[in-house]
Amino acid sequence: MIAAVPPGRVTTYGDLAERAGLSSPRIVGWILRTDGADLPWHRVVPASGRPSAPQAALQLTRLAEEGVPIDDGRVLLRRCRLTSDEEPDLVDHPEQSG
Repeated sequence: MIAAVPPGRVTTYGDLAERAGLSSPRIVGWILRTDGADLPWHRVVPASGRPSAPQAALQLTRLAEEGVPIDDGRVLLRRCRLTSDEEPDLVDHPEQSG
């Protein structure tokens, strides 16, 4: 699911956890920390829209380069959040799981 988030769009840890049937958004964070080097990790943000340290500056830079709207260090989720209607259906596309 993370690999399917297109440039210029974001999703939240909570959105991913819910979609994947995980009990907590923290599990998504753990997955990204331990096995997310080849994923577009910068497109996953907290529900507040404000990235957490220590990668906040890098994350905001990468998102800005992709055209994600940012104001005062916060991603404007209302304008770029991937909706559940746009997310890939993992039943139809199991190769996109992640």
